[in-house]
Amino acid sequence: MTFDDITGDGCLWAVRFEDEDDNELSILFNRWNDVVWLRAFFKSNFKDLRDYYGIIDINTAIEETVDDSEALEDILLGVSSTVVVDSVFRPLNNYIKEICIERQKGRIDRRKGHASWLRVYALKLNQGIFIITGGAIKLTATMQERAHTKAELAKIERVRRFLIENGIVDDAGFEEYINEL
Repeated sequence: MTFDDITGDGCLWAVRFEDEDDNELSILFNRWNDVVWLRAFFKSNFKDLRDYYGIIDINTAIEETVDDSEALEDILLGVSSTVVVDSVFRPLNNYIKEICIERQKGRIDRRKGHASWLRVYALKLNQGIFIITGGAIKLTATMQERAHTKAELAKIERVRRFLIENGIVDDAGFEEYINEL
């Protein structure tokens, strides 16, 4: 796996897995703006969309996803300070504080009507330094309820293990690792 510097200032990175042509953030935004992919996703997950969010029109779900995706992309790619980056992400588990390489979730909070179902998952190396590991459309209360969100948990853990196995526990270790490549 490799890492792409998304903002050019070392604050926001995205993992690129060996079998992928692009990094996880690019893949995510491409998917969230692909109407054909979204239609298939919402058809496959219609019960969750209806039961959890009360939405029964797939076209509405697609429009909201594209709008939220654009807003989230503007926020993440417009990040220029650690204060802004830290305001997007929160601990993945609301009840457990991790000592190093904390798992995080990011989303926009300013959607009208209901919270956004888009999630970007990342590892926090230090104040304002994040590595994006993937993301999902989360239509259930927990990530363990669906295969596509469980897969995101596995990805975030895979990257976290990779970092720890390579002696990376903070931004200084990550910077040293990147500079050695």
